[in-house]
Amino acid sequence: MKRKTFCLLAATTLLAAGMNAHAQGGYPTQPVKWVVPYAPGGTTDVIARNLATRMGPEMGQPVIVDNKPGAASIIGATFIARSQPDGYTVGTADSGTLAFNPAMYSTLSYDAGKDFSFIGGLGKMPLVLAVAPGFPAKNVQELLALAKRSPGSVSSASSGPGSPLHVALELFKQRTGTDLMHVPYKGSAPALQDLMAGQVQTMFVDLPPSLSMIKGGKIRVLAVATPQRLSILPDVPTMAEAGVPGFEAYAWQGFVGPAKLPDAVVSRLNASLVAALKHPETRARLEELGIQPMPMTPAEFGDFVRSEQKLWSGVIKAANIRLD
Repeated sequence: MKRKTFCLLAATTLLAAGMNAHAQGGYPTQPVKWVVPYAPGGTTDVIARNLATRMGPEMGQPVIVDNKPGAASIIGATFIARSQPDGYTVGTADSGTLAFNPAMYSTLSYDAGKDFSFIGGLGKMPLVLAVAPGFPAKNVQELLALAKRSPGSVSSASSGPGSPLHVALELFKQRTGTDLMHVPYKGSAPALQDLMAGQVQTMFVDLPPSLSMIKGGKIRVLAVATPQRLSILPDVPTMAEAGVPGFEAYAWQGFVGPAKLPDAVVSRLNASLVAALKHPETRARLEELGIQPMPMTPAEFGDFVRSEQKLWSGVIKAANIRLD
């Protein structure tokens, strides 16, 4: 009896080890689902589809984008977190998912620090400070002077409470000691429309949805929230050049899977992702949309996420932004 039990346990162990080795060594052997926590057509969707198209042939299996929008990315993030850690369900997690939501919600259906395997970076969307065409301030210092002369009189739109555009505004207010009136919208499109029309005066915007308006002169950019000037807007000063040192703000996105993904699977996905991000055609396509490709190792992306969590949790708490 003992001999039979021992043989059964040994066989079970060998079978499990063989299955694990096959899952890692032969990965992938079936299509990979890429969960996008936003609706089709937006920047997040565009990034995912461009990269999935490049990664599929390289990996030898289709990478299929599956949109699961809603609840400030919480629905999609929770789906990823609760999936089997086999590498066949992965997806996008952005600054809201990993850095903002944990500070803005008292309870979440996922743990941003424990429920994900960090695979790599996807892209940064630089934020720029834009104003309505007829707004009198011609630079950041003139804007600050107006705001300080009459606190709360200068309006600043965002794509919604707790969005990257709102949080960037709060960081700007804290760093400059100014009081700008926050005007939240349901999305960046209506906010940009009102900015162009002069219904609101200022707004932090990300480049992908606003680049055509900027180049068409429909809104004016006072500064970019990046360490160096952007090649796509070479004449626009950085915040440091405009007199606000140390101010950087991006909307960013990364690639994650559920916690406890095997190291070999993470490495395989990261290698394919980095190759796609560095492919000249894909890189050029993203950059022309105002997206900066962000290739990183899993460790680098994990460190980046933790630094962003530390920065933005402080900003959010100081601004008392709560979404529940």
